[in-house]
Amino acid sequence: MGGSLSLVPVLDYFARRECLGAGLRQNVVTLPYPDGGAGATCTVQYWAPQGEPQLPPLLLVHGFGPRAAWQWRCQVGPLSRHFHVIVPDLLGFGGSSYPFETAPPPTEATQAAVLAALLDALPGMEGRRVAVAGTSYGGFVAYWLARAAGAARVGPVVIASSDLLKTAADDRAFLKRAGEGWGGVDDILLPAEPAALRKLLELASYRPPPRLMTPDFLLRDFIQVRVRCMCSPESSSLTVSLVPGVNVTLRACLVLGRLEFGYRRIFVFIW
Repeated sequence: MGGSLSLVPVLDYFARRECLGAGLRQNVVTLPYPDGGAGATCTVQYWAPQGEPQLPPLLLVHGFGPRAAWQWRCQVGPLSRHFHVIVPDLLGFGGSSYPFETAPPPTEATQAAVLAALLDALPGMEGRRVAVAGTSYGGFVAYWLARAAGAARVGPVVIASSDLLKTAADDRAFLKRAGEGWGGVDDILLPAEPAALRKLLELASYRPPPRLMTPDFLLRDFIQVRVRCMCSPESSSLTVSLVPGVNVTLRACLVLGRLEFGYRRIFVFIW
């Protein structure tokens, strides 16, 4: 039933249509994989306009879970009127891959190094300064990219909804909001059953969809097609390094703080 009534391809179609309508085209490039030793390569799928930039370049880095087109589908249209928008799938997500059978998984620093190589490989982009926006997991990647490349190459930088200040107390508050029956935050944030995904939608949405709009077969379809890809041999071993104690050497300004998901949600501009 889930296969015959799947809405995932439909939603994927609309995400692709938004990117195409913004003048972006899907491309794939093979790049060296920094952690794989001599000769190791990775594949990066990305959306970008054809040719050299005619507008200031902007790199959009998605979070943990969705592919890039899903994450940024609502933003690429308005942003493409002012920026040369580059929207890659991170390694282990969407159409991007690394040699997981023979090489260690990418850390945020590795993801950032691959993005830097991608930028250098694009027409007219080698050595050019680029603005970067990263959300959630992508915020950590954006931070590492800015830290490694420096202000002459990367900036300004927007880090959105990255749980940089998360503590064990935040986890406990999140589980308290979720109610009884959950063993840990990962039971909800990485849902394996429809009930967990429904709870995630309830906690993450300002106006959660009604139960009639989220039947089990539909949620199971998303889990099988989307969430399961996060548990693939590639993405399940992605290393999240919160690098405690590392100082940001670029100038930063906290522009908005609020509570979201039970965590402190922050927007940071670095320039």
